Amino acid sequence: MKPMSDQREDRAGAVDAPLILFVDDDANQREQYRIRLERQGYRVRSVDGADAAMEALREERPAVVVLDIAMPERDGLSALQELLDADPGLPVVIHTAYPSYADNFLAWAADAYVVKSQDMSPLLEAVARAVQKHPPDGG
Repeated sequence: MKPMSDQREDRAGAVDAPLILFVDDDANQREQYRIRLERQGYRVRSVDGADAAMEALREERPAVVVLDIAMPERDGLSALQELLDADPGLPVVIHTAYPSYADNFLAWAADAYVVKSQDMSPLLEAVARAVQKHPPDGG
């Protein structure tokens, strides 16, 4: 069972707000980005790895998945492949501290590739673009 802090959903209060699935093994990163994304009007579900992400995907399709690459149980590139196998149209934004993975052809399947930094705006902008490009209603 995951800690309650990792299962928070809909704290923004808008039931029809786009759901962002945030996948990162770092609890502090999950919490910081959850807060910022909720302030932008999104619902956020935070999980700590690829297996939890697949479970979350089965429960509710997110508008966008934000996916770290360097995780202990399984790397994000294999998770990306599994997520897209399960849902080929799923928008995914890779969010990693390692810019070198951008050259890996497996990463090219993602909608965006954002290198982690203290400035959260590149990720927030990538999420907004992915939500606009792939509206939940299929429009």
